Amino acid sequence: MGKKAARLADKPSDYKNIGIEKTVALWEDGHRTNGRFGEYEWWYFDGRMDDGSSLVIIYYSQPVTAVAPAYAPSVTFSLTRGERHIQDSVTAKAKDCLFDRNKCKVKVGNSFCEGDLHDYKLHYESARVQADVTLNAGAAPWRPETGYFLFAEKKYFAWLPSVPEGKMEATVTIDGETMTFTGTGYHDHNWGNVGMFWVMHHWYWGRARIGNYQVISSYITAHEPYGYEHFPIFFISKNGEKLGDNPKYLTYKQSDPEFDSVTKKHYHKTLEYDYNDGTQHYRVIYKAEKIIETFVVADSKTSVQAKSNPVLNWIVKMAKLDPSYIRMIGTVTLERLEGNEVIEHIEAPGLWEQMYFGLDKDV
Repeated sequence: MGKKAARLADKPSDYKNIGIEKTVALWEDGHRTNGRFGEYEWWYFDGRMDDGSSLVIIYYSQPVTAVAPAYAPSVTFSLTRGERHIQDSVTAKAKDCLFDRNKCKVKVGNSFCEGDLHDYKLHYESARVQADVTLNAGAAPWRPETGYFLFAEKKYFAWLPSVPEGKMEATVTIDGETMTFTGTGYHDHNWGNVGMFWVMHHWYWGRARIGNYQVISSYITAHEPYGYEHFPIFFISKNGEKLGDNPKYLTYKQSDPEFDSVTKKHYHKTLEYDYNDGTQHYRVIYKAEKIIETFVVADSKTSVQAKSNPVLNWIVKMAKLDPSYIRMIGTVTLERLEGNEVIEHIEAPGLWEQMYFGLDKDV
């Protein structure tokens, strides 16, 4: 069987077929799926706080591991503060939820998120945890071309970084203890019509605020039927103004492989994105210092998804898949070069991830 096509939808006809323009519209951050079998959707928010803490809240209409045609709304909460790591989640029946198609307005039980591509309010509520968060954009919404990655044309994964970077403030109460945070935040919106583990082998994704610069980077590798096609993605802005995002000017390298005992997967501790369009040259290097979250999707001990889908473990084993996740923090270095000379060097804390759907293999 020959290689199937996989590509980023970047043609004028793609924009027309999808029904979007180059400029991101408010409705694009609204609900984009219909609860059909294979569909999934989530709104992701993270914060890298001034005290070194990391906060992640994700609102799902359907999880990526959905095994039935219906909504399965949930929200996950994750806070890492020093050596303390708190994970929590809530679920709700579809009748107690709201997913607005005109803007980001999501309600899952008593938890919600709402925003307009610039200002967002989040609330998370469970028996143990309550969190109230605001995010105010410091950079305009962006997507890689249409944001659609097409697999054999009819299958897709869509990604919209609605807030590439912004100011985040949070008040979190856990077991009666209240904490307040300020820092840099990020929000993106993802959806698709086929389980990602069928079309993707793995990806690295990261983002950081480095001085006055904002960076989003990703390196996606398609699954074997799609020839392990690579999708290099890079966005850089300064003071909220885009500097570059054309993947043809990007060179990607990964090094310092390490084996994770929880996921039984290798990951790379150093990722390098080199962007050089002939008039400007930037190098961004991620160096992992600590893993703050890991889970194996089909393992009910580590995965919220497996707890809510009892047959998931059987499905992924029958399909010879092994989806897993590693979230890392560390130092992100930005270098601006002229010729071979580094004329600007800045370091900042960052947060990034490896999502690995296939079996452990270097591709």
